[in-house]
Amino acid sequence: MPFDIEWVRAQAPGRNIIWLETTDSTMNAAAGQAPGTVVIAGAQTAGRGRHGRSWHSEPGAGLYFSVVLGPVAARHPATKLMRDLGKAVQQAIAEATGLNSELKWPNDVLIGGRKCAGILIQKRGASVVAGIGVNVNQTSFPGPLSDTAISLRMASGAEHRLEPLFVALLQKIEALMQLWDKCAQAAFQVS
Repeated sequence: MPFDIEWVRAQAPGRNIIWLETTDSTMNAAAGQAPGTVVIAGAQTAGRGRHGRSWHSEPGAGLYFSVVLGPVAARHPATKLMRDLGKAVQQAIAEATGLNSELKWPNDVLIGGRKCAGILIQKRGASVVAGIGVNVNQTSFPGPLSDTAISLRMASGAEHRLEPLFVALLQKIEALMQLWDKCAQAAFQVS
């Protein structure tokens, strides 16, 4: 079933969401976009992980997206951003699927010791691009990934709609961005 981007946009009014059927990397597509912009793709041909690793992006089976975070986020260390975003991903997964996960520092979300999601942070000038990949409906993984990766479907035994999980992720990330802004305003008022 094709990704219902119009339903997603209706659930996230005012949010600039760019849908791409295929891209090399949502990180590349998000570079230079305005803060708050979200770029999501049905497939990535060159999805990236930390340390130059690749991210397996089976077409239509997962969530592959990047969010442009504003200057307030850029003031935080990348490890803090990854930890905070990792917790947001955990919460969204739990709310949307009922699955519990754990955060493996600094950027992996695990279920049963296997990776179901990852976060990549790249500072770009006054902004930060956060790339997030979530394995949702894959039924297997190629080669060495078969021992280390898991999808939400493999963990639960059920297929999951991508759109409600994506909206839950956007809501958690939006709440996190508002919290960062409040903390920055409070720090500014104290100084």
